[in-house]
Amino acid sequence: MNASLPDVPEVRVVGLPLLTSGFDLVERLDLGMHLKVHGPLEPMAGEPLARLAEDIALRGRGGAGFPFARKLRSVADAAIRRGVRPVVVVNGSEDEPACRKDTVLINRAPHLILDGALLAAEALGARTLVVGVTRDSTEASMRTALAERGLSNRRGSPLRARVQRNPVRMVTGESSALVRSADGGPPMPPGRKVRTSDSGVGGAPTLLSNAETFAQLAVAARTGADRYCRTGLREEPGTVLLTLSGAVARPMVVEVPTGVPLRYVLQLAGAPALPQGVLTGGYHGKWLDGVTAHDAVVSRASLEACGGALGAGAILPIGEGTCPLGESLHVANWLAAESSGQCGPCYLGLPAAARGLADVLQGGGPTALEALREVTRAVKRRGACKHPDGSAAFLESAVSVFTDDLAAHVLGGGCGRPVDGVLPLQEEAPQAEAPSGSRLAVDWTLCQGHGLCADIVPELIQLGPDGFPSVAEASVPRYSEARASRAVRRCPALALRIEEDPKATPAVRPSLPAALPPGRGRRALGSGRQ
Repeated sequence: MNASLPDVPEVRVVGLPLLTSGFDLVERLDLGMHLKVHGPLEPMAGEPLARLAEDIALRGRGGAGFPFARKLRSVADAAIRRGVRPVVVVNGSEDEPACRKDTVLINRAPHLILDGALLAAEALGARTLVVGVTRDSTEASMRTALAERGLSNRRGSPLRARVQRNPVRMVTGESSALVRSADGGPPMPPGRKVRTSDSGVGGAPTLLSNAETFAQLAVAARTGADRYCRTGLREEPGTVLLTLSGAVARPMVVEVPTGVPLRYVLQLAGAPALPQGVLTGGYHGKWLDGVTAHDAVVSRASLEACGGALGAGAILPIGEGTCPLGESLHVANWLAAESSGQCGPCYLGLPAAARGLADVLQGGGPTALEALREVTRAVKRRGACKHPDGSAAFLESAVSVFTDDLAAHVLGGGCGRPVDGVLPLQEEAPQAEAPSGSRLAVDWTLCQGHGLCADIVPELIQLGPDGFPSVAEASVPRYSEARASRAVRRCPALALRIEEDPKATPAVRPSLPAALPPGRGRRALGSGRQ
């Protein structure tokens, strides 16, 4: 049985609290208590706000770590150039089973997040605010917070604010998926990479950032850059929120200044004195061995220098009594199931990678290991979103860090240790959309690479580097049925067809069909034209 985390775990703080101020007084800071704890906040113009974000080196806290000041200026420039009002979006879609920091903030300090978002909206002249959430608790807390401020989505309001509820799935937290759902579409990446600062909600320039990022901005706006930078490292000032789980006695969210030794944070949660390994950055992050983790400090630069990642702030140690590759296989299977099924690297590559790791653990030898490495290389930088890249990085770090365990499985009869399921996972991945029961298939014997299908139904088909579709077959959700039928009718080579989607999992291949040039090694997916 896999471990699980509550929506709002225990919260601790190292040093003076900034984001978690007032948590020792009440469970949730309503607007009145929020103002007593943090005080009022004066609005700021766009350029002073950008300079503040620059002075405190504020980066996105959702995983990518993009500089907030650069994003703010990009949105402002695009809005001025196009003569349209921008939109501000708070991404509180925390769908990874090992992350709870944003959920804690939304549940316990929602007005700190809204402070930062409203600061940005006022500076940009935005008239629309969207808050994306995925849980009952975060939806209820944020709706209450908007009501406490008298904010609503009524026509004619100076600022129209609303909560966008999406399913709990890994891909729904991706920025383009949140934008798409805010526009009334399915909560999945659209298949085309467009910067939200250029075109986001309603086609308008959109400032989209993580919930903690806006909360950090609100703290800095009250304290000023000089005082804010007195906490933490000079290069990365302030605090960070971390979610501690895995082989720990007390799963928790902890606020720590940057520069604190990682081993101290692990001890605070009751982790083993010298863990076998520590997963940093969550399931799109990277493993560190126990010795390396002992010498690391909590900062983006330090963890990256050690081969790890800060990511979304999830830290998961594992003890000596469990098989680290077996634990990684559990996560790999979950990541494959979280695919939105719209591009080859996700739909075919991630299940193939998970089965490749299973082959290694079952004694497949060096051949199985090389096949696994080929698949992880093939999926990177080719997906419709960052899910394949993050999943591949996780798997690559697992086989590169746990070399002794890997050797025992590849060259011997295995490591002999059980898999205890210490890494938290959702038991079943809820589906974002009901399936239609059909799938779109490409007949490689007919396909000539016209690319028309990718224009008509980009959420299901993308073109690979060779100009041919990067997916051999894709399940068709109900919202795409009409466009999928249109793509079949308009294919000049009659290479597309819609067929019944079998419940059986697709056969695993050691490499992806899209990685092969046309006419070499591609197997026909059936006969006849439709």
